[in-house]
Amino acid sequence: MECGVATTSVTNYNLRFAAVNRNTTICLRKCSPSYRRVYQYCFTSENVRMSAPSLLILYGSQTGTAQDTAERIGRQAQRRRMQVRVEALDRYNVANLIYETLVVFVCSTTGQGDPPDNMKNFWRFVFRKSLPAGSLCQLDCAVLGLGDSSYPKFNFVAKKLHKRLLQLGASMLLPVGLADDQHDLGADGVIDPWLVSFWESLTALYPAPADQDLIRDDEPLPPRYIFRFLDDVTKNEVDDRLRVPEKPIPTSPCQTQPFMARMLSNERVTHPSHFQDVRHIEFDITGSNIEFTAGDVVMMRPCNSHEDVEQFCQLLKLDPDRQFTLSPTNNSTCSVPAHLPQPCTLRHLVETYLDIAAVPRRSFFELLATFATNELERDKLSEFSSAQGQDELHAYCNRPRRTALEVLTDFPHTTAELGVDYLLDLFPEIQPRSFSIASSLQAHPNRIQILLAVVRYKTKMYFPRKGLCSCWLASMDPRQGNVHVPLWVKKGGLKFPKNPDTPVVMVGPGTGVAPFRAVLQERIAQGWTANVLFFGCRSRSKDFYCGAEWEKLMNANQLKLFTAFSRDQEDKIYVQQRVKEQAELLWELIANNNAYFYIAGNAKQMPTAVCDALKGGFQSHGGMTSSEADDMLVAMESAGRFQSETWS
Repeated sequence: MECGVATTSVTNYNLRFAAVNRNTTICLRKCSPSYRRVYQYCFTSENVRMSAPSLLILYGSQTGTAQDTAERIGRQAQRRRMQVRVEALDRYNVANLIYETLVVFVCSTTGQGDPPDNMKNFWRFVFRKSLPAGSLCQLDCAVLGLGDSSYPKFNFVAKKLHKRLLQLGASMLLPVGLADDQHDLGADGVIDPWLVSFWESLTALYPAPADQDLIRDDEPLPPRYIFRFLDDVTKNEVDDRLRVPEKPIPTSPCQTQPFMARMLSNERVTHPSHFQDVRHIEFDITGSNIEFTAGDVVMMRPCNSHEDVEQFCQLLKLDPDRQFTLSPTNNSTCSVPAHLPQPCTLRHLVETYLDIAAVPRRSFFELLATFATNELERDKLSEFSSAQGQDELHAYCNRPRRTALEVLTDFPHTTAELGVDYLLDLFPEIQPRSFSIASSLQAHPNRIQILLAVVRYKTKMYFPRKGLCSCWLASMDPRQGNVHVPLWVKKGGLKFPKNPDTPVVMVGPGTGVAPFRAVLQERIAQGWTANVLFFGCRSRSKDFYCGAEWEKLMNANQLKLFTAFSRDQEDKIYVQQRVKEQAELLWELIANNNAYFYIAGNAKQMPTAVCDALKGGFQSHGGMTSSEADDMLVAMESAGRFQSETWS
């Protein structure tokens, strides 16, 4: 029985899957789980079984949720005493996938059905048409997707990956899991039962030895890292630890080596009486080698506030100025985070890395519970960790937006038991934030500008809730001295036509207008004037962002502008109504001039309402049926003529 392919050479990202000689045990992996159990029963003794292989968990995560879920599965595997590795998909050498026998893929979907940034290289590779159909015939795997069914391409990445792995010959242990944020119990409403089924399937395939005990849920697992404080080691050890390999200088800034851009201005653009504080911020990127075009985004990793850092260190009785180096407890399963210096101070770790101001996930309470010695605190933490306690956890944590730091203050006895070695297990890394670039290099050389809505709101908590990145940026005042922000740029999801005669129609209420300001500057600098903008806000006098610019362009016949000020009259008016009113113009531009149509802004109701208004115009002015209007919008999207960039 054979399951091989022609031998080829293997390289990192320019390879074809190599042939592998399959032995009988490996070929059995292509059989059904029930057949394999029969084979084991007939041809193995009680003492000679197919032993469970090591488990590899690969994740693609944009905001950290898929990574958190992958690490949760990894901990469950550890408690079953399995060898396990958890890695981001793009950190994994995809050339080794043909040799793996057991993999779980956990992936989210971003944008309009796009893979997360840390799995894009893997995604491009695995969909190469040159890959032979039997490449992964020895692989048992499972795919778990994390998504939100309020978006049109719900869990698109997980569904497509599942299908592709089957095409390449992999065997699925169970159907693809499609976790949904809209579920009554959130994503865990799908993840919990899916994991139960996964472990049942795996146990049936690889039964554990009868004398093997599981590690109890209330017993702490070993930490991923050991802190070695510099005052605890000898000078020779210190010298060895300070020999950190030099990183190559990148041709352009990236996540691990951002550019320290000087903030030039930080101006509020909403009226002082308006409830929303929105900033127009400009950065100097001279000497950075940063290049970008309209539609691209600038990335920044925020820092925790000084007050939160001090409170955290006091709670855990940490000296913030103490220096340490990190050592992985298992070099084969994890490495030291790339952008943490070695050595590092505790202050730097807490300020720039540990996400102590985030609303903690369920995994936070699961780990915290293993340290609890106080009975009341242990019972409450265990409840929050259980599937049955998710309503209580939501009411305690998610609804009021309670932060991890505030949770620690609510559980003082457990917090007192926390060891420093577990900090990186307990607190996730602060994730970078992305902002649509609101300027063009053609209009503003060596500059990046953004429109930033500062997030502040009240819940039942005593202190107002604050957006970590927006409040961090808003607190900076370049008039008081030099202020620098680490940043880098990545390609955005919006792509604009290169033909100067192609009209662009843009719907961008609120700060959704930011990428359209960039493309208007870019197009007008080249003399391209077929531009239509629909802008909406509450009031012309309070939050009409860039209003003077739009009126200047209108007067120069470089822009058609349609505005919707929802609170300036008794009946509220929104951009979708303006789109409906201009149905004849839009039909002419789209049907006869091949116009491109764009939407950017809040994902709640606006995008759907705008699409409905647009399709209504197809029917009223194009004589289409409802289904034909739907098909036309789908065809436009497939051709890149309809694009949207929305956020919740």
